[in-house]
Amino acid sequence: MTPDPRTSNPAHAAPRGDAPRSGSGEALRDIRKGIAATWWGFFDWLAVVSWKKLLLVSLLALILGAILKHPMPVLLGVFASIIIKTVAGGKRRAEITATEATQRAETEQLERRIVEARMQALQAQIEPHFLFNTLASVDQLILTDPPRASKMQRSLIRYLRSALPQIREGSRPTLGQQVDLCAAFLDIMAVRMEARMESALRVPEGLRSAVFPSMMLQTLVENAIKHGLEPKAEGGRIEVGAEVIDGQLFVDVLDTGAGFMPKSDGGVGLANVRERLKALYRDRAELIIDVPPAGGTRATIRIPYEVAGVPA
Repeated sequence: MTPDPRTSNPAHAAPRGDAPRSGSGEALRDIRKGIAATWWGFFDWLAVVSWKKLLLVSLLALILGAILKHPMPVLLGVFASIIIKTVAGGKRRAEITATEATQRAETEQLERRIVEARMQALQAQIEPHFLFNTLASVDQLILTDPPRASKMQRSLIRYLRSALPQIREGSRPTLGQQVDLCAAFLDIMAVRMEARMESALRVPEGLRSAVFPSMMLQTLVENAIKHGLEPKAEGGRIEVGAEVIDGQLFVDVLDTGAGFMPKSDGGVGLANVRERLKALYRDRAELIIDVPPAGGTRATIRIPYEVAGVPA
């Protein structure tokens, strides 16, 4: 009987030694992974466990070490655990602080987005109402006073040119955009109130690029007209100004109208401004209402000075 060459030839013999070596290598890797997982689990446990519980466990370990007559290894382990606890505790506190800061930043950002979304929705509701009222005034003036109707129509076109891009773009609004919007708004109101209202805009050209929340300036102007100039028979004057002091941007609206009532909170408009300032800037911004010596009312918004497109 002829022997099978596959079994008689040593070259075809199975590499019996490879399987045990491969199995032992995998076993060693598993052991290393287990040791690493146990170590980091112990490290994390030391980071979160209280000192009271750690001392209790250490005392029990020392008692057990004394019973087994091997106190020194246990004592060294206790000392090592205390050292690791100190290091791990600092690491854990840093992680908790970082997590809380991240969560707080995310919450503040979400609150700002919600407030701005509500503001955009409110603006979308106000614009048609204001537009229809102005168009109705233009329609009436066409029959009674065509030159005034033409002037109001031009001012309305300027207003829409300033307002619509802000609604569509969604970029950070600037003080210059808000001033242009208020200038057109004041021109429209001047046509309505005729000689009962005068206005002046005193905003330096260099501050037009400053970041400024949308609709806030117009809210102050509307409030000055509604509560200051309209109740006064002879009307009055509105001045809009801006300046930077110690890194803070101050934008104010001054009117010579009826004056601010001490018990008044300024209505929904000013309450909305305060709410938005708090959401956007926390305690770094404020709305200030005061009565100048000459009478009337001055409303001032203070926010951190920041140029649009440049990181704060």
